[in-house]
This record gives sequence, structure tokens and C-alpha cells, in this order.
Amino acid sequence: MGIRCLNDTRRTLRRAPRRVEFFQGTLAHITESEIDGVRIFDTTLRDGEQSPRTSFSYEEKRDIAATLDEMGTHVIEAGFPVNSDAEFEAVSDIAAATDTDVCGLARVVDKDVEAALDAGVELVHVFVSTSDVQLADSMHASKEEAVERAVACVERVKEAGVDVMFSPMDATRTDVEFLGEILSAVDDAGVDWVNIPDTCGVATPTRFASLIREVREHTDAHIDVHAHDDFGLATANAMAGFEAGAAQAQVSVNGIGERAGNAAYEEVVMSAESLYDVDTGIDTKRITELSRLVEEASDISTPANKPVVGRNAFSHESGIHAAGVIENTDTFEPGVMTPEMVGAQREFVLGKHTGAHSVRKRLEEAGFTPDDDEVRAVTRKVKDFGAEKERVTDDVLTRFAGEVGVDHEDDENEEVRA
Repeated sequence: MGIRCLNDTRRTLRRAPRRVEFFQGTLAHITESEIDGVRIFDTTLRDGEQSPRTSFSYEEKRDIAATLDEMGTHVIEAGFPVNSDAEFEAVSDIAAATDTDVCGLARVVDKDVEAALDAGVELVHVFVSTSDVQLADSMHASKEEAVERAVACVERVKEAGVDVMFSPMDATRTDVEFLGEILSAVDDAGVDWVNIPDTCGVATPTRFASLIREVREHTDAHIDVHAHDDFGLATANAMAGFEAGAAQAQVSVNGIGERAGNAAYEEVVMSAESLYDVDTGIDTKRITELSRLVEEASDISTPANKPVVGRNAFSHESGIHAAGVIENTDTFEPGVMTPEMVGAQREFVLGKHTGAHSVRKRLEEAGFTPDDDEVRAVTRKVKDFGAEKERVTDDVLTRFAGEVGVDHEDDENEEVRA
């Protein structure tokens, strides 16, 4: 099977062409995107499941894969088929049930490759350690053996008529000359994709972009990047990879994965869509739904301040911020990304930092008709209550309104009927 056109998403969920509208004085001077296109390779079911203390059931894998497929994700790495009979069955079933290309992982070992091929995947992802430390103390092999095994496995997958991706594991800690040597070797063997992984999360955006440009000198294959988040730079490194010419990035939903995790699906997709004005073809309105699905299945809580999908991402408590957003959401939100774009809802949280604008809005939404003095009185109660680290729920707000004597629409209607 040949590689499909990289811009072919096989979906009709494409939005109308637009230009990102940045505000004067920020990025308004940019007239062209630095990135031509973005493909998303989701590894939630493989690297994401490698998060410590995480295990997806068969049904959870199928549900996550189905959602990724429906959203228009370009590739789903469904697992490591040789790992177990259950893993093989899950990968095989996902490959048969989805329109999206499904990938299976394999070491440069014959039984791994054969298991991936038998699972019926459209892409086999073979990898071998290339850094000196991993070759010596993990793989226990020489550089020559690594090259030989990599070439043999690439040739075997191509012989089977299936697309193949090759990863030099720990590429960012690999001698550049050897990296060029092994990439040239698999290129000669007909590799379709080359993945450049920052396995231990030590890359920085500028250095990673330089590495991707170096890699382009040694291969004609499409380039894919895989960034880890040990220093919180995974998404930035993925986007730097795109800027340097990579066609695809490996991501996981909520950024879950080994150690500190991977570049996050939601962050990379929305950065591409909203900051680079690239139409990924992905249905972004289901991003929050997808995030909650993975959060529940993985049992890894999503931090409140998590970009895009955290519960605070579109929430406001500070009086100045909330007042501005009530007037115009662009005042204290990015403007180029709204909660509606990712299937979330904006929330005005009441607490210690709340201002009168938020209190008035919440009271009116609850059916109260406060005057200015009553708003100020309720606001004081809200601030004092929040300062004690208490949560101001709708019931609490209603209680405060009653204590202050704020009229409610229902009370007024009762008087009219009487």
C-alpha cells in the first residue's frame, strides 16, 4: 500500500478557510503560516498506556480508538501486538474496525514484526536504540548490529506490502554521524516514514528543529516527530519539528505517557489550528469529550490548569478578568481559541477574587433581580466565604441572595398572580 496524499484526511469535517486574526501588536504582522500541513499520529493506546499504573481494558481501547477515528485522526498506534494475546486481539480488532490507518509497534525482532503484520495494521512502526548509553546498557548490541537489524526489519515489512516507519530510539542523545548512517541505511531499504523521538525529553525547540533539518539531509522518507515532556517542552518541540519540515507528530490525549508524558493531542491540534492556521481535518469540537474519555479510562486526573482541556482553561474568577470577558471574551482569552471550538463551556467561578460583574451575572442567570447595593452585599459574602477556601456553589449563592433579601423573578410572578 502506498502512502496516501499527506493532505488527504478522508473526512468531510473541514472548516471554511480562514486567516487567524491576531491583535495589533502581537502576531498581526505574520501573513503566512510557518507550517504547510499537520498530521496527527495518536499513540494514546500505546505510549499513553505505558504511563505508570495505567492499563486500558479491551472495551476502553475500542472506545478511544472509535472516537479518534470519528474525529479524523490520521494514524492510531493501537498497541504492541507481540506483547500478549489480548494486545494482539485489540490491535487486530481496531485495525479491522476503523477507517483511520492503524499502526502496530515492533522492536527490530522477527517475532515482533510478524505479529504486527499478522494483526493487519496499515503501518508497522519498528524501532531500535541508537544512543551509546541505550545500545550498551539496554539493547546490549553494537552499532553495526542495530543497523543490520533495522534494515532487515524494514525490508521485511516492505516485502509484505505494508508501510513502515523507523524510529532511532533516543535520537536526541545519539551521535549525529551514526544517526545519519542508520537513517541512510533504512532509506535505501525503502522506509516510508522516519520518526525522530526525543525519548528522554531533553530537546529544546531550536535544537530539535536543527536536528530535523539535519535528518532531512539523510532521508527521502516523510518525517514524524515524537516529543516527551520531561521539561514541559513536548508540544513546543513538536511544533518546532513541523516548522523544520516534519509532516507528522506523535501525540497522546492529555499528554499521558512514560514519565512526564508526551506532546498532548489537544495542544498540538489546537496550536496548529489556532496559532498556525493549519486545517488539520480533525473535529476539534470533540476534543474535550475525548479528553474526559481518556481521563476516566487511564485513571490519570487532568490538572485543572491543563491547556485546552483543564477545567480552568476557560474559567474566570478574578474580578478584572471576569468583567472583561463578560463584556468581550477576547479581552482575557486567546481570541483565536474559544471553548466552543473544543467542545467546552466558559465558566465564571465565584470565590475570593470574584468581582461584582460575575456575581450579578450569576444572580441574574439564577433568576434574581438585584440592585447595585444588593450585588455589592452578595459580593462581599462571596469573597469572605471564598477566602475560607469554601466552594461557592449555586446553593450557597442562593442562600446569600436570601440573606441579603434579593428579589427573585418567581417571587415577583407570584405577587402578580396574587
